[in-house]
Amino acid sequence: MNFTRWSARLPGTQRRAAARTEQTAPPDRRGEGSVPAARAERLTGGDRPLPAVDELGVRGVLDRVPCLVALVHGPDHRIAYLNDAYTAAFGLRPVGAPARGALPELDELGLLPLLDQVLRSGKPRTVKSRKAPDGRSYTFTCTPAGEGDGRGVLVFATDVTDHAEAAERLRASERRQRETAVTLQRSLLPQELEEPDDLRVAATYHPGGTEAAVGGDWYDVITLGGGRTALVIGDVMGRGVRAAAVMGQLRTAVRAYARLDLPPHEVLQLLDGLAMEIDANQIATCVYAIHDPNEARLVYASAGHLPILVRDENGTVRRADEPTGPPLGTGGWMHASGSVPLGPGSTAVLYTDGLVERRDEDLDEGIASLERALAGATGGPQVVCDRLVRSAGVTPEHDDDVAVLVLQHPARSGPDSELFRNAALELLGGVEAAPRARAFASGVLTSWHFPAELHDLGVLATSELVANSLQHGTPPMRLRLRRTDRRLIIEVTDGDDHLPRRRRAEPGDESGRGIAIVATIASAWGSRRTPGGGKAVWCEFLLPKTADVGV
Repeated sequence: MNFTRWSARLPGTQRRAAARTEQTAPPDRRGEGSVPAARAERLTGGDRPLPAVDELGVRGVLDRVPCLVALVHGPDHRIAYLNDAYTAAFGLRPVGAPARGALPELDELGLLPLLDQVLRSGKPRTVKSRKAPDGRSYTFTCTPAGEGDGRGVLVFATDVTDHAEAAERLRASERRQRETAVTLQRSLLPQELEEPDDLRVAATYHPGGTEAAVGGDWYDVITLGGGRTALVIGDVMGRGVRAAAVMGQLRTAVRAYARLDLPPHEVLQLLDGLAMEIDANQIATCVYAIHDPNEARLVYASAGHLPILVRDENGTVRRADEPTGPPLGTGGWMHASGSVPLGPGSTAVLYTDGLVERRDEDLDEGIASLERALAGATGGPQVVCDRLVRSAGVTPEHDDDVAVLVLQHPARSGPDSELFRNAALELLGGVEAAPRARAFASGVLTSWHFPAELHDLGVLATSELVANSLQHGTPPMRLRLRRTDRRLIIEVTDGDDHLPRRRRAEPGDESGRGIAIVATIASAWGSRRTPGGGKAVWCEFLLPKTADVGV
């Protein structure tokens, strides 16, 4: 095999030859300051000339190259030459043997098809960082060599083990950081969703793919008492542990503000100020909604978040677009609440942008696709949730995290409907209001077949709440009784917005004991201001699981 013929194709040879050509001036220009070639090729202070590159023995050069060098020729890539570094790494190989059998390491690395491609195309190819059977990592460059029947391929392998191990350590560190962020975020999300009496809910969270740091998507379901439920979903902008930590602070704050039983826009107003205190540069979007089964509506406020989608009992899907304010953390904006019908048989979906946003698609198109998927998604909330995620093409490699919250207001019929009932009475005031309220409550609770003890406690709580409203409230006043499959709820509303509080009555006081009595006998009690002005005071009793209270 004529190695001298292929020496010009060795890495660096052409570059050195070009450099030498530039240093050697034509004879007629040697007087212009150029250095004669003979002088350029002599050692400083010596008489022995350095050999030119063309005079070097190719075999001697290749034997001393620290990289792995192999030369093969012909369509079956017969071995023409292996340098010392190659044989030291993989052992001696018989010259003239085909590569498929004699160079199994190249076969294991999948380089034989690459040799075929280089031989056919005449163009060099490079494969980066392949781990060889000797445990080292190499970058292989395959270069065509020779012409005609003597065509071959020069395989040049550089040891990049240190670089590969450093890159693997970096990837492992990034994986650990991501796992830490995912663990933190999952620990901050609700481990189990609260289960409202009148709603069926399901939620899912999918972190971004392995190349994407975890984000700040979050959701929550909060039972407010009195049959009402708060639902919230949000998205903290940014990635990593910082976004997850801010998300945890906002979620904790939402639960605290929800206990105040404020309207949705007031909750967002408080969150907006808190977001600025946490980090003025950290922006988050959020939707906070409240469902009241007595009103069959979803009252909500949005801070820069995507619209809630609601499918009614007929399968029609609508967006709850307005009102929408700027994201949390911007400050200076007065949020407002809106509402959308959510009667029996309806389904609502709250979601983050990872479900509908794509780089090659307009956001409105993504929301429209979700609307179509929701229109055809039937079944329970978890089934609907899973179908929406699949229809959006969310996979483990998805480039953004996704949170979805689905709630359904079931349409009940038959025996199940007997477990959810309502009764209301308008109170006109006067001395006859309290006795009339007690008689009404007694009749209703008897018709609902409540046990005697629960019947008496319900009548007593009704009497105290109505008396408190008559003494401290203003018309219009209304008594409402509601039962679910789990509890009895008693609520009295009036036109005064002063909220009662529990206090210790002194022995000589003639008032101040009503709320204390209600708080003592009931499972829970509370009060809130109503949207049209005034207040509502409620209490609830858990139903005994083994007693016959339903038919």
